[in-house]
Amino acid sequence: MSFSAPALKCSARDQWVGWGYRHQYDRLNLVANNSRFLILPGCHHRNLASQILSQCKRRIQQDWLDRFGYPLLLLETFVDPGRYHGTIYRASNWILVGSTKGYRRTREGYSERTESVKLVFMMPLQRNACALLSRPRLNDRYQTGRARMKLTANQMLSLYDFFKAIDDPRRAQGKKHQMATTLSLAAAAILCGMRGYKDISIWVQSLGDKARSRFRCRKRKGKYEVPSRTVIRNALINADPEQLNQALNAWNAQYGRRDESLAIDGKTMCNAIDETGRQTHIMSVIGHQSGQCYTQKKSAHSL
Repeated sequence: MSFSAPALKCSARDQWVGWGYRHQYDRLNLVANNSRFLILPGCHHRNLASQILSQCKRRIQQDWLDRFGYPLLLLETFVDPGRYHGTIYRASNWILVGSTKGYRRTREGYSERTESVKLVFMMPLQRNACALLSRPRLNDRYQTGRARMKLTANQMLSLYDFFKAIDDPRRAQGKKHQMATTLSLAAAAILCGMRGYKDISIWVQSLGDKARSRFRCRKRKGKYEVPSRTVIRNALINADPEQLNQALNAWNAQYGRRDESLAIDGKTMCNAIDETGRQTHIMSVIGHQSGQCYTQKKSAHSL
């Protein structure tokens, strides 16, 4: 028997849990997949499978907490109806929530045609598991770090349109990647939880061809190329900060409306003193669910 990371996408599971697209990718770590369960021939005993599943349910939360530092709320598994009926899961009170669409993960994203459809079974590890996972703000006990999100295809496509008006100060000679493409990739990586140039570059390099095409990446010899860490760093350093801020605020105004609550906070910038001797203070409005900054306002007060 083995448990592993859950499926990245599963519409039957997601509809049953009731979480939104924004919540889903930030909370998948609270779900585990029973990726393998095998009882060899000759080892069958009465109620053996249901007893094993019952013992796993009782202890996996603590084991997960000891190993990874956070608990679990749900278990999932997939059963091929062409070979099995999921009898052991039904007998152990796992809930059949539907079936997959039959698409398979590939290096380029997902297969173009459906293949083997699987039955989806779920097991809550506590009664209010779905309520906890679908609420607008996750309890502190289940938070495992900074907020993360995934971008839809439309959101990827839109980023380029918001950044294309930003001036490109680079010389035309040797320029391989558009400024708007590089900034779009950097912004998308940060929205998905990356911090620092190295993390951003790793995220960008991990994109498949379909995702790269949505960011208008340069195509060469049949493949889409992405900028290196140095190119990303130079683009972020050289971009006009006012234009960049306007582009990000415009994108937030269109796609950040899904936040169900906002937080207003401010801080005084150390050693940031203007010509009149006043220290700069910045007020920000942040979305709870997305972690996005809707707007910032600078003000100054006397020392």
